Amino acid sequence: MSIGYKIRKFFSNHVETKDRHEDKKLQTHYYKASKDSVMKVIETYFQSKDTYSINAVSKEHGEISATTKKGKRVFVVATIIMVRPYHTAVDFSVTTESLLQIDFGHSSKVIQELYEHMNKELQLITEH
Repeated sequence: MSIGYKIRKFFSNHVETKDRHEDKKLQTHYYKASKDSVMKVIETYFQSKDTYSINAVSKEHGEISATTKKGKRVFVVATIIMVRPYHTAVDFSVTTESLLQIDFGHSSKVIQELYEHMNKELQLITEH
């Protein structure tokens, strides 16, 4: 990771995951599961946390959006795409609402927490 990326990440209020992300922790995760089961894990996670409130669930588009009710205001969009049978990609987009448009890495930490939970619930595919 370059110094420039680290500075941008620290002073930004928005982070997205992608396949070839500079930060390995923020690369797209692939799971050996169906799209529906992955969506259920994410939906259950948000429902089980009293800090989150689900805004919308679109099974057709493979998206779930949620916001926090307590603490720092965070808006999360989870995108779930079944690449092939039992090979499902999960990406997150997280924006932290703040006056200065700076979250000091909070958005990145939210994504890492989400992936950690999913890695416990589903089988991660390391090669794709």
